[in-house]
Amino acid sequence: MKKLLALVLIAALLPLGLFATGAKEAPVAEPAPVVQELSHDELVARAKEEGKVVVYATTSRIAKAADGFTKLYGIQVESSNLKDFELIEKVAKEAQAGVSGADFVLAQDAGRLVGELIEPGYLYNYVPPTFKDVIPKNMQNPLQAFAINKVFIYNDEGLTESPYYNIWQFADPKYKSLLQFKNPFQEGVNANFLTMITNEYWSKKIADAYKSYYGKDITLTTANAGFEWIKAIYENDLIVGTSDTTIAENIGIKGQNAKRENPPVGLFVFSKARYATSKNLALKPVMEMEPFSGFYYSLYALMAKSAKNPHAAKLFIEYLFTEEGFSPWGSDCGTYSANPNNPIQEDIDFPFEVWMPLLVEEEGAYCFDNRAEVEEFLNQYIY
Repeated sequence: MKKLLALVLIAALLPLGLFATGAKEAPVAEPAPVVQELSHDELVARAKEEGKVVVYATTSRIAKAADGFTKLYGIQVESSNLKDFELIEKVAKEAQAGVSGADFVLAQDAGRLVGELIEPGYLYNYVPPTFKDVIPKNMQNPLQAFAINKVFIYNDEGLTESPYYNIWQFADPKYKSLLQFKNPFQEGVNANFLTMITNEYWSKKIADAYKSYYGKDITLTTANAGFEWIKAIYENDLIVGTSDTTIAENIGIKGQNAKRENPPVGLFVFSKARYATSKNLALKPVMEMEPFSGFYYSLYALMAKSAKNPHAAKLFIEYLFTEEGFSPWGSDCGTYSANPNNPIQEDIDFPFEVWMPLLVEEEGAYCFDNRAEVEEFLNQYIY
């Protein structure tokens, strides 16, 4: 706990490297519309004249946010909850066909968003003027509404501390068939995480963790230690799941630890930790894992170039940064508003400033440039 308190004092949000260059050729960007800044009252007036807003989102909680927005402003919301790849493909196809679909999106998978929707100009950035001095600068372009963490979580029944402390344990035959992780081909953010750990910074950290665990330097059979860890966990019989919910339930069932040498563990969204209470499961995060305890990704609020109701869309984006607008996500653990004034569930969660140094961050440009190589590498283990 002392280490965690120290982290609160020293942690700072790290910038997302969304504009790094890479070998992969990105689509030619079109100029974004000129964004006219209006006062809040002016924006409300124009939004009410439009009377409607259409949003595509990768989260079902958008429906609750839409209800709150309509009650507050009297503006109708047409919301669609889509999988990440469905949203990206739908927005791209509609834009290419000249069809007006969403007014704005609340979407994940930074790599594909940057490369396939932002660069071609189908989506553009808008930061509510009322929150420009509140949202951290490094979260403003592309605009991150929320951050979500996926962390190593184990069954803590009968345990006083975590038996897991180094990611290389999951490559050790002593821990064979232990780690559970959702199929990265089913969720882009998982593929982005595996891509990020192959960069120079994280592959060096992973090599250092190998030496810390085995007491010797790593011998590479792949491009770097990041690829080596990916290869090692799959060859050590990584359990590939199809749902974070199912993985959490499998991990947390009580009565398992008495029958097995090592408690089950998975890498999944921390929001499922609430099942410890709601479903009487045994779930606890690993807060001190070398060199990382998981990763985080963001939900981006981005305007559509073809928006029919741009003012209502901008007002809804502004609403998402208010305490009321964040409440559908803030009512549980594991989601963190880019407005640091919005509260978290302190009884079951930690501030994002605590999590940040423990997690691999998602960088859109790096993922766009390098994910295809990582996915090709994964093909030999998943298919």
